[in-house]
Amino acid sequence: MRQIICVILMILVMPLAGCETAAESERTHTKITPQQAQAMMAQSDINIIILDVRTQEEFRSGHIPGAILLPGDEILARAGYLIPDLDQIILVYCRSGARSNVAALALVELGYTAVYDFGGIMDWIGEVVRG
Repeated sequence: MRQIICVILMILVMPLAGCETAAESERTHTKITPQQAQAMMAQSDINIIILDVRTQEEFRSGHIPGAILLPGDEILARAGYLIPDLDQIILVYCRSGARSNVAALALVELGYTAVYDFGGIMDWIGEVVRG
């Protein structure tokens, strides 16, 4: 009898092993406009990281004030060091929006919960810092 109960329990529990919850399978980042990002940056009561995922050369040619450079190909290796708080609000951008999307997805996969992709600096209407 004990063996039968164990087998029934295994049959009931096995499909649950390794399955993601609905919330886990739907984890993603939020797409916002550059104007929405600018409005978030203007709020002094929230702590935001502005993440530029372009190359060092692109960053030097012009970036959003206060942005941190983390090239897209370094996210997996360095994000945890640069952004230890997984609940940190992160605004991600690149040049045109393609790399920021990939980077935002990578950040979500690493467990970050508040990732916002506002596309590319090409659409940015705010201030740009050179150097």
